[in-house]
Amino acid sequence: MSYKIVRMFFNDIPRKIIKTGLTLERAQSHCRDTETSSSTCEGITGIERTDKYGPWFDGYEEEN
Repeated sequence: MSYKIVRMFFNDIPRKIIKTGLTLERAQSHCRDTETSSSTCEGITGIERTDKYGPWFDGYEEEN
């Protein structure tokens, strides 16, 4: 079983697949990183993404 990381936005912006083919542990680890949510990121990339698109976060889903 593998998992994908999906970036989701609270505005009317389509979801975006960020990574695929991950183990559950890697997917969970990615999502625990503070840089994977607009509410906790401190890096310039995340802050600029928030300024441009509004609130967002990365989640994971099982791949079909």
